[in-house]
Amino acid sequence: MLSRSSDCSTSLLDELDINLRAKRRWRMAYLALRVVRVMLELPKEIISRASNYEGDDEIVHYSFVPNIEDDEDAGLKEMAKDKDPATGLSEHGGVFTAGLATSDYTKSHYDYGKFLHDITTITFTRAKKRWRMAFAAIYAVRAMLSLPKEIVAKRNNYKHDSEIFHSFSHTAPDIELGTALDLKPRTKSLTDAYGFVPNPDFDHAGLTTMVKERDLGAVNESGGVIGIAASLRTNPENGIYGNDLHVNKRREVYGSNTYHKQPPKGLLYFVMDALKDTTILILCVCAALSLGFGIKEHGAKEGWYEGGSIFVAVFIVIVVSALSNFRQELQFDKLSKISSNIKIEVLRDRQRQQVSIFDIVVGDVVFLKLGDQIPADGLFLDGRSLQVDESSMTGESDHVEVDSAKNPFLLSGAKVVDGYAQMLVTSVGMNTAWGEMMSSISQDTNERTPLQARLDKLTSTIGKVGLIVAFLVLVVLLIRYFTGNTKDEYGNKEYSGSNKNIDNVLNGVVRIVSAAVTIVVVAIPEGLPLAVTLTLAYSMKRMMKDQAMVRKLQACETMGSATVICTDKTGTLTKNEMEVTKFWLGQEPIEKHNSIKQYVSELFHQGVGLNTTGSVYIPLSGSKPNISGSPTEKAILYWAVSDLGMDMEKMKPSYDILHVETFNSEKKRSGVLIKKKEDKSIHVHWKGAAEMIVAMCSSYYETDGAIKSLDEESRSNIEKIIQGMAASSLRCIAFAHTQILEEEVEYSNGEKTHPRLKEDELILLGVVGLKDPCRPGVLNAVKICRSAGVQIKMITGDNVFTAKAIATECGILQIGDEANYGEQVIEGVEFRNYTHQERMEKVDNILVMARSSPFDKLLMVQCLKQKNHVVAVTGDGTNDAPALKEADIGLSMGIQGTEVAKESSDIIILDDNFNSVATVLRWGRCVYNNIQKFIQFQLTVNVAALVINFIAAVSAGDVPLTAVQLLWVNLIMDTLGALALATERPTNELMQKQPVGRTAPLITNIMWRNLLFQALYQIAVLLILQFRGESIFNVTGGVNDTLIFNTFVLCQVFNEFNSRSMEKQNVFKGIHRNRLFIGIVGVTILLQVVMVEFLKKFADTEKLNLFQWVTCILIAAVSWPIGWIVKCIPVPEEPVFEIIRRSIVTFKRNMRA
Repeated sequence: MLSRSSDCSTSLLDELDINLRAKRRWRMAYLALRVVRVMLELPKEIISRASNYEGDDEIVHYSFVPNIEDDEDAGLKEMAKDKDPATGLSEHGGVFTAGLATSDYTKSHYDYGKFLHDITTITFTRAKKRWRMAFAAIYAVRAMLSLPKEIVAKRNNYKHDSEIFHSFSHTAPDIELGTALDLKPRTKSLTDAYGFVPNPDFDHAGLTTMVKERDLGAVNESGGVIGIAASLRTNPENGIYGNDLHVNKRREVYGSNTYHKQPPKGLLYFVMDALKDTTILILCVCAALSLGFGIKEHGAKEGWYEGGSIFVAVFIVIVVSALSNFRQELQFDKLSKISSNIKIEVLRDRQRQQVSIFDIVVGDVVFLKLGDQIPADGLFLDGRSLQVDESSMTGESDHVEVDSAKNPFLLSGAKVVDGYAQMLVTSVGMNTAWGEMMSSISQDTNERTPLQARLDKLTSTIGKVGLIVAFLVLVVLLIRYFTGNTKDEYGNKEYSGSNKNIDNVLNGVVRIVSAAVTIVVVAIPEGLPLAVTLTLAYSMKRMMKDQAMVRKLQACETMGSATVICTDKTGTLTKNEMEVTKFWLGQEPIEKHNSIKQYVSELFHQGVGLNTTGSVYIPLSGSKPNISGSPTEKAILYWAVSDLGMDMEKMKPSYDILHVETFNSEKKRSGVLIKKKEDKSIHVHWKGAAEMIVAMCSSYYETDGAIKSLDEESRSNIEKIIQGMAASSLRCIAFAHTQILEEEVEYSNGEKTHPRLKEDELILLGVVGLKDPCRPGVLNAVKICRSAGVQIKMITGDNVFTAKAIATECGILQIGDEANYGEQVIEGVEFRNYTHQERMEKVDNILVMARSSPFDKLLMVQCLKQKNHVVAVTGDGTNDAPALKEADIGLSMGIQGTEVAKESSDIIILDDNFNSVATVLRWGRCVYNNIQKFIQFQLTVNVAALVINFIAAVSAGDVPLTAVQLLWVNLIMDTLGALALATERPTNELMQKQPVGRTAPLITNIMWRNLLFQALYQIAVLLILQFRGESIFNVTGGVNDTLIFNTFVLCQVFNEFNSRSMEKQNVFKGIHRNRLFIGIVGVTILLQVVMVEFLKKFADTEKLNLFQWVTCILIAAVSWPIGWIVKCIPVPEEPVFEIIRRSIVTFKRNMRA
């Protein structure tokens, strides 16, 4: 499998010209002995010079990579450190024997065959050059040590090659040899060539069933979890190899961690859905009848125009609508994939690294922590106090304890509710029970938001009005037709009692019905749902760029109505880049850490290194340690490693961890119960919020290592130290310790025993202060929200002094308003202990809640909602889930947030930044505002079209706008208009208004003012053209109808500009930023020119001259000054319908009096 290494070995054997008559294994042995001979023949002076060469200790030490798991390689380890490698090798049986005791893989590989060939054929004449050969020999040994056992086994026909995968590689750093030899190492890993070789005797399907059915007996028969890990070629301590070839091979053999979900709906689905519209079906029937009668009456050459035109118009409307919906379906599907792309930690190449859950493969070692969703089926490897919620799989709400003895089974889809663990992945994707269930579930992208529900109601109301008008038009036209009051294009009566040609009668009736149905099509604002969809889709796409991912559509619109935002502190208002800046031991600050007594330092090592969910990986190169965990854990671990000299890997084997209490936001501390292997002593360590840990202590360590009683005076001094650090915006973490007896380890509740961590009479080790500065721009974002009428409340687990300092720095608390801090700042326990009435009275004034629990946050949200606030809440922990669900808008954190919190939220803030929360507020208001703009625009068209057609039908017996023309107007206002107005970006003016609240009407008084004046102007102008147009312009009836149609369409184009702003008189401000709006207006005008000038037969129009075009444009352009004047007219704040209702009530009351 390693062709390069094999070629190297073969090339060397050919060079030595050896007769290979014995077994093939002697070839490698002979080669190894030949290399040793080269080394033994070197004069002692060369070896001496090599030993004295600067840095040779590092070269020799790192070139030999022993197998740390082999008990028989102790001598080889010493040899690797020996200054005389030649002697060391000969004493251990030469390179070949030593090579078998080393690791299987190394990560650096050279073309040693060519290298040895070159150096053995070159004669060095000076001693100065010969020590280079010593280095070359050392590298030759390294080459042999780098050869995996599989190469040796394969060259000797060794049959048990599968055992090679039970050990893992150790990195051998590359060494620069110098310019004389000019040897450039190649860093291609041997595993890149090997990839992954599955165990042919292993039944993976049986393992999948074993885990699904929780068959503990079968697990034990397979050698337990460790035996199964060996069968999967996984080293539990090092993980699998991380190179692409190895991972891809595992994915090829065992499957990928993806689910076969239902594909998104196709374009044909939306076409068929559009065809289900009743009005469209009626139009199609009318078009078919009109087509048939037209062909029969006028022949196939010209008779198809009217019916065919309706068909084409209907087709265009259906296709445009279907394409718009299909595009949004694809976008929502894309966002769904992004939202499900969760990152999780795995162990590969001995390092913890984050990968997507879709990249997890069978054999991976996955780290699980509180709040994680289990990404695949697997088995428990190691961990503490693990409990999972399997309600999504089993429906049972009780938490399930998972351990290595009784229940090692972990199922995908379950959520970690307590503890932490390492899991061996046994099945992924469709091989898991969760995968089978998810494959039958399709994503519902037709979720109806509250605003869409309100618009559906509005659409229904307007549609009913349209139906009434259409019915009246139908009745009036039929009466006029059958009474002989209608004329054809030649001026003859269309219906005469003496001429009852059935074909002509049916053709006339079909034309009348088509006109009436078309009025319904125009009257029903079908573009409203499309406008909402377009606005939401556009906003969601833009919000993704602004670091906010929308999980639920309703959150976009609801956020625009938010009146209160309850935000976390850490990571949201602050950077979440923690650093230990202060360290107090007893009552003294520590600057020089080497002054700490050794045994006190060891206690700190225990309290930090064993009471953590983080990890430390120190590269062999000695570079900066790679630390994983939460920001707080990472800061403390880095401090312990860099300042206190902690070595976690060296320390951990010396202790047994008996029990762990993981950190949670209610207790605000974590603890560990450990036993020291050397003397069997048992220790308890606690770490957490400083004042809570101090309250558990009765004594403390002084700087000289002495233990002193924590009396009232010293306790008060330490509390002042904590308050002083907190007032400087530092997060204070304290460490405490005690040693207990064997009998104190467990307690019994009558049925079973439980491990116990002592929580009193502890010894305070020390207190550290962690600095977490505010994020840039937070102060400005808070100011913007306050100017928008949105109150910001900070709810944090930090103490009250830290909370005050950060809130003041962020602008939540105002400098100079300290007198009101008593009402504005409160601790969670105090708020919790209020009566319900007291909470309702005080909740509006509270701006900062310190030392709060998730339950306190939930209480706050409930009280605010009861006071009719629209509440947005940020959260990142599993315990925040109830508050996130209770809030009107739940905002979870994308970086620090747990999967439980994200699943409970409506929007995920991808960068955990409060600036992004303020951005979401802007976009929420923009969504609401854009929809209101479109409603105003569309209702103007509806009112004008209905009134014009009704009056013309009653008075003249015909409608001025044909079915095709009305369908074209419908296309303009429903699709193109929605697209133009729905893509307006948020403006600063939006953040200077007060929130609309829950009960505000969708159509405001300002909207009624704007649309009624514009509609009245259009009605007046078009009725003048209807009844006086022919005489004013001295044109025929056909040209006059075209003037009416052209003027009506251009009025809508100009009114689109008016609709860009409902209050501002300058409707052109910022228009250059919305290129889509300009493009749509341009396309609309271009298509209108084509309709009028080139599609006479299709659109039933006549060509217009330049004067007539200019006249139409000038009439339509008058809507701009009218809009400018109308916006100067003040309107009452109280909704107009509320005023009408109150007036009616008052009138009835007066009538009774």
